[in-house]
Amino acid sequence: MLNGQDIKTYIKSHLNTKFVGRQLYYYHRLATTMETAKELAKKKTAEGTVIIADTQTAGRGRLSRAWLSPEGSLAMSVILKPSLDNLPQLVMIASLAVVRAIRKVAGLETQIKWPNDVLIKGKKVCGILIESEVKGDRVNFAIIGIGINVNFDPLAFPDISDIATSLSHELGARISKAAFISTLLPELEQLYLEAQAGAPVYKEWQENMETLGRRIQVKTGEAVEQGKAETVTEHGNLILRRSDGSLTEIVAGDVTVIKD
Repeated sequence: MLNGQDIKTYIKSHLNTKFVGRQLYYYHRLATTMETAKELAKKKTAEGTVIIADTQTAGRGRLSRAWLSPEGSLAMSVILKPSLDNLPQLVMIASLAVVRAIRKVAGLETQIKWPNDVLIKGKKVCGILIESEVKGDRVNFAIIGIGINVNFDPLAFPDISDIATSLSHELGARISKAAFISTLLPELEQLYLEAQAGAPVYKEWQENMETLGRRIQVKTGEAVEQGKAETVTEHGNLILRRSDGSLTEIVAGDVTVIKD
């Protein structure tokens, strides 16, 4: 098994990107890659800088929730400088890059749960967090945070074993983190550049989404909506059809599938 320095060396020698990952920081342990990325972004680090940690002591997901990052997991933050129009597409780009990388490296089928989770057989294998600093109509920086359960046994963590899985658990074999990262970063860069050039990346995102066509409940703050998830917009918003036939567009929220 490669150590952090060996993984970094492997990635550097195998990475086929123009700018994503060309500046790379690899840590065995960090409080959170997002905070480290934010500090670097404020110091005007190069676009495409990547911060990776094997474990996090204070990992977090959406809505300030804790994100478990034990040994065998992978936490990554990527610093980008998109246009304001492309900012909403980052969650699509990140989740699609993860889906593509998992299929290429592990051969596992995955699905996306709106807005930001990647699932295998209905269980969460990856979560995505987007944070940005915007002033006026200019994005100073945006950070894509990706947390992936790579090589650990979810059954060893009773708090999450019912809802989470890992690549190694589903495959029945360990996954090379170095190979996975070296596959993920080019996919991320390609999708990012395509989106910047005007490609409709939301269409592939939509095709991989397990939420659509299902009866769901969406909680946004104190508001709760129920209905059938019909489609997503080019900005990543969810179109929900209520029981009375009316439509509503949801920008963000927590989705729960309503079981019949």
